[in-house]
Amino acid sequence: MANHKSAVKRAQQNKVRRMRNKSYKTRMKNAINKVRMDIVSKSGDIQNDLNRAVSVIQRSVSKGIIHKNKGSRIISRLTHHVNRSLNI
Repeated sequence: MANHKSAVKRAQQNKVRRMRNKSYKTRMKNAINKVRMDIVSKSGDIQNDLNRAVSVIQRSVSKGIIHKNKGSRIISRLTHHVNRSLNI
């Protein structure tokens, strides 16, 4: 446990930020999984769900939740899978 006043404050800030980051990551993962489920079931508006997922991923990158290269990689792979599923 933290002994100094500044360490106590830092621990509390870390807890709040961890919970906030967790909610952003969960939202991002849910959006990604929705696109993947649409691809597998070939139902739903795949392109619209992809656009929403890209928006959520980019928002997570801008807030520093994930690294920009990881965000770009996820978007690229999702787009690739969507394009393959729409062309088949």
